[in-house]
Amino acid sequence: MAEPYIAVQVPMMPRDTNRHGTIFGGVLLSYIDLAGAITAQRELQLRGGNPKAAFVTVAINRVEFKKPVLVGDVVRFETTIVRIGRTSITVHIDVHAERGAETIHVTEAEAVFVGVDLSTPDRKPVALFPEGGTS
Repeated sequence: MAEPYIAVQVPMMPRDTNRHGTIFGGVLLSYIDLAGAITAQRELQLRGGNPKAAFVTVAINRVEFKKPVLVGDVVRFETTIVRIGRTSITVHIDVHAERGAETIHVTEAEAVFVGVDLSTPDRKPVALFPEGGTS
């Protein structure tokens, strides 16, 4: 498996909190989705894949919120590729909060992204790589 890639890093702001004073899970989910899509697109480009493929989220298979995230935490979304299929890429996302000198593993998820051709009206899945696999 490749080295983890930091796809997104963002400070958590007061606007992102719920009534308990912690960050909404939905805020983290949106960044998880973004980090996974960035990683899928990056992997496709690094491997010389189909330039017409744009990624859409088809599944977030598993999310585990382990610890709360607080205002002021700098949250890092580290990704690794789990699997590359004919039309899809599965990405594992580890979420870490930097809180002062401490780094806390707060969330992890796995998401599946499918490459589609946005120039077509039906946006059907497209092959990510030429016949024969990844280059």
